[in-house]
Amino acid sequence: MQFLIFALVYPLIWFLSKLPFRVLYVISDLVFFILYYIVGYRKDVVRFNLKTAFPNMDEVTLKKTEKRFYHHFCDLFIEVIKTLSISEQTLRDRYLFTNIEVLQKYIDKGQPVLVTMGHYASYEWIFALATIIKDPGFAIYKKIKNPYFDKMIRDIRSKWNSTLVPNKVAREKIKEVLQTHEGFTMFGFIMDQSPSNPKRKHFSNFLGVSTPFFTGVEKLSKQYNLPVLFLGTTRVKRGYYSSTFSVLADSPKQHPDFAITDAYASILTKLIHQDPSYYFWTHKRFKFLK
Repeated sequence: MQFLIFALVYPLIWFLSKLPFRVLYVISDLVFFILYYIVGYRKDVVRFNLKTAFPNMDEVTLKKTEKRFYHHFCDLFIEVIKTLSISEQTLRDRYLFTNIEVLQKYIDKGQPVLVTMGHYASYEWIFALATIIKDPGFAIYKKIKNPYFDKMIRDIRSKWNSTLVPNKVAREKIKEVLQTHEGFTMFGFIMDQSPSNPKRKHFSNFLGVSTPFFTGVEKLSKQYNLPVLFLGTTRVKRGYYSSTFSVLADSPKQHPDFAITDAYASILTKLIHQDPSYYFWTHKRFKFLK
């Protein structure tokens, strides 16, 4: 059944990926109308999240933010599809890095790093970095249940010199790479989703709310003394993004426990406050509150 679903859907994905952006964004507008006005996909979750994060936001602004979020959410979906056939030059033109010299410092030293992001603006086109940095990169991700779609996503990433690593084997893979590879490499994490078991996680102030965070990145950084960077992405205009590196911890072992995780939550909060419309509000981020 999983192969049948893939066989039926893939030709449509491939066809859509060949369309120009201007046509794809017309399709995105149509999907938005259906998703927002007819289906009402996770509207209750989005509204709860926005009210929790911005309790003083008036109803008019909240409604406007909600609609802009759904518009952007549909654009992201379309941009993921376009990834199947996008050229390297087009990707580099649409996803810029403002201060690559921050990363270059570690490249020159041959120092592996952990790069963190949030579900903000565009996190699907981060592999544009691999078109600039030729050293190997690894992105930690959650496997897709359908193995055929999972392989499709992995194949797309691999053509940009990036390897997807399932989160369940991330620790073992990082250990293996550090033992067998000399010089610079990157390990990418998106660590802002809600843990399934908050009792064993750290609660940090995120968007003014005490909520649990995964601490695996911080533990790995201290175990192997790997610098931790944050890549903050902003939307310039439709289909164009700009990303900036910030150093969260250059010498992780010198930081108190959970300080790096708290710094991550803080810098992501500031990014979201620039324009809340571009955060991933359909995720039940505030299901565990302290």
